[in-house]
Amino acid sequence: MTCADAATNAPERAAPRETVTRGPDAEAALPERKGERTRRRILTAARRKFAEVGYERATIRAIAAEADVDKSSVIQYFGSKQELFREAVRWHIPHDEFTTDDPGHMVENRLRGMLGNWAAEQDSPMAVLLRTSMTSEDAAELLRRHLTTEVTDHFAGTIDAPDARLRAALFGAIMMGIATQRHLLHLPDLAEADVEDIVRLAAPLLRGLIAPEG
Repeated sequence: MTCADAATNAPERAAPRETVTRGPDAEAALPERKGERTRRRILTAARRKFAEVGYERATIRAIAAEADVDKSSVIQYFGSKQELFREAVRWHIPHDEFTTDDPGHMVENRLRGMLGNWAAEQDSPMAVLLRTSMTSEDAAELLRRHLTTEVTDHFAGTIDAPDARLRAALFGAIMMGIATQRHLLHLPDLAEADVEDIVRLAAPLLRGLIAPEG
């Protein structure tokens, strides 16, 4: 009897052999992984196209070509250009990641995150939404809702001072203003400034809005 025969006939080894066998579930997962890769490729292509020509001028056909897929695939995954746009520019601020007991440090963390990542990358969801909001009312409305949910609603509940919602809205306005003028309009003094210099000067203003007595 060979070693292979012994392994096959040993009762105590049968169960372990079955646990490593590629069954139907494993096979079914492969198309799902491929589908997710295709979906991500379409989203990446959509962000590039929306950033390049704006929401109104971007077409599903052009986005499909950019993603190297059929137009029908875009429709299959997202249904319409509007839904594709909403998915492509969806972003969330990782509040838990940046929140600390020190309001000053918390503000600095958010400024660095925005200036070094969220808005700095040309094809990031935030950057694309900011850019397209300048020419599309649909994109502008989506940005308003995002800012209200991600900034105003969040900070208003943490501010122990009068005019909490207005303070939170001003916080978001200053943050978005810095991002827009640095990364979209490329105002020289902001565009060429070191991130740490911006943080050093802007953080006290933002801290005073959300923690005036802190």
